[in-house]
Amino acid sequence: MNWINNYVRPKINSMLGRRDMPENLWIKDPETGEMVFHKDLESNQYVIPSSGHHMKISAKERLRYFFDDGQYETIENPKAVVDPLKFRDEKRYTDRLRDAKTKTGMEDAIVNATGTIDGLPIVATVQDFAFMGGSLGMAAGDAIIRGFETAVDKKRPLVLFAASGGARMQEGILSLMQLARTTVAVDRLKEAGLPYIVVLTNPTTGGVTASYAMLGDVHIAEPGALIGFAGPRVIEQTIREKLPEGFQRAEYLMDHGMVDMVVSRLELKATISGLLKILTHTPAADVPALADMSPPAPEPADNRAPA
Repeated sequence: MNWINNYVRPKINSMLGRRDMPENLWIKDPETGEMVFHKDLESNQYVIPSSGHHMKISAKERLRYFFDDGQYETIENPKAVVDPLKFRDEKRYTDRLRDAKTKTGMEDAIVNATGTIDGLPIVATVQDFAFMGGSLGMAAGDAIIRGFETAVDKKRPLVLFAASGGARMQEGILSLMQLARTTVAVDRLKEAGLPYIVVLTNPTTGGVTASYAMLGDVHIAEPGALIGFAGPRVIEQTIREKLPEGFQRAEYLMDHGMVDMVVSRLELKATISGLLKILTHTPAADVPALADMSPPAPEPADNRAPA
């Protein structure tokens, strides 16, 4: 069957001049079932215009939307030991890594980059869920630490976009060690007096929420993002009770004080820019959000005597 699909059918189509139509021209809204044209979705940063549902996006796409004019420089990640435990379940860990690299074009789940947002130089660290569920292994841990070290060396704020299913089981205890290592990196950034803002995207779970993802100066969540340690189904099975509506979603967590604000992806750049300018003591005149909220100056009193 593969021989027919991969060789015979393309050969017949080429002889007859047929062209296959892409299957992803229209994308279905998971919430409403509405079909959205892919170009419209791309121009709206993969936020469904009608429902506001936030689709998953790749690390490179997020960086392109986030930085000024889509311009940024990636930071080379350190080399890490591959498959230190020689792990195998249904397939070898090395095969899973190879498949993930082929699928995403990435070496691991983390991309670090430097650039500017509204003219302010920053370092951004992005976790890509498409690479083995954004799981945290040795390579990802080293890459996150490299991002923090770069921010300290360049004396720049760091913005981290978290998206993960948790620790990478194929690396066992070595994966769990990254929780402590990344926490130390966060402490070094704070000792340097540099701001650290975390954006929690869908989903952010497991060991990531037990380390660097919940240690920011400000925690921002995208609408509808699932955020927690264990998933809702695991909790329900453990306590044998039905969880409240919207439990562990961004809006529920903001209402209960776990995140500071829920911000649409379309407004993230402006919001983070304003926060960073406050945290870095940039003059208020350079912060448009503050200037817009300032009260109007009082009109001068007319002290002239009436005619």
